[in-house]
Amino acid sequence: MTTGTTTGAAHGTLPGMPGTKAGRHGAPSATAALRRRRLIGLLGLTVLLVIGFALSLAFGSRNIPLGELWGLLRQVPGALGSDNIDNTDLQVIVEYRWPRTLIGIIVGAGLGVAGALIQGHTRNPLADPGILGIASGAALAVVISFALFNVSGTWATSIWAFGGACIATAVVFALASVSGGNVNPMTLILGGAAMNAVLQAIISAFVLTDSNNLDRMRFWTVGSIAGRDMSIFWTALPVVLVGLLLAFMTGPTLNLLNLGDDVATALGVNTGRARVLGMVIIALLAASATAAAGPISFLGLVIPHLVRTLTGPDYRWILPYSALGGAVLLIYADILGRVITRPGELEVGIVLAFVGAPIFIWMLTRRKVVEL
Repeated sequence: MTTGTTTGAAHGTLPGMPGTKAGRHGAPSATAALRRRRLIGLLGLTVLLVIGFALSLAFGSRNIPLGELWGLLRQVPGALGSDNIDNTDLQVIVEYRWPRTLIGIIVGAGLGVAGALIQGHTRNPLADPGILGIASGAALAVVISFALFNVSGTWATSIWAFGGACIATAVVFALASVSGGNVNPMTLILGGAAMNAVLQAIISAFVLTDSNNLDRMRFWTVGSIAGRDMSIFWTALPVVLVGLLLAFMTGPTLNLLNLGDDVATALGVNTGRARVLGMVIIALLAASATAAAGPISFLGLVIPHLVRTLTGPDYRWILPYSALGGAVLLIYADILGRVITRPGELEVGIVLAFVGAPIFIWMLTRRKVVEL
């Protein structure tokens, strides 16, 4: 493999595509068709997200007619923060479904991109954000806040969860860099597995010795966006936006890293610094999402595999697709959880477990899960 060909492969321009001699004279239409398909896919996901946003506001234990929804949406800006809302449907939207839907979008986007990043940086197709001990770190911080400081508010619980997730990730990095000072995918995975085991043992010790802790943790660890308010959204939003922006900027570098560290280094990439930056972004995204909604499984694992069937291996496209795809999947899973057990509901973490597992099994049978 020559350097020119390697550079082209990293940026999605293989022989036969524009950017190489064969591409300029051979098959420009194939590249145009691929780009058109990717853009149509992004547009399709955006449309699905807009539809899901409307359905999320309309459906629940109290249904709101879709014909009246647009008129109510125009009143939402003036009703936010108001304590005197006369219209019951508008009150339901403003106090419950508006923050729930917005939180679902940022949590889904954050977990989708975090999953794509960690699979790319570790080159492990079965990696998800929980592999760094992020969910376990958040859970331990929450149970400590319950047991020792009697924290009960949703906003305070989220802050504790974010801090615990970030600390756990930092400890995993420290463990992974003890030997030789270099952080590589294998040591990160092993360090994350060891950290998860230790944290889960400590969590069990706290929970099983106090029934109040058990009741509180049972609710938090199931993963849900119900019962959250706008303070949770505004707390998580800036962290998720910064994480998404940084993630999209690292797409070309991640393409080079997936050619192998030796090739990436030859092309001028500082692999150690790039991987540390990538893991910091993963920690920001996954920690903020876990703090806002609790640990949600399968989304960060499944979404990157689904979007690769449309985008191919180019992370410049995989990352934005994963953001939209994660938001779409979480919103529709939340709607499904409200509809199938009405007037009650299933938490989105449970629904995603039921939906995500069959999807992943189907992908395995179709040989869609391959080595990265």
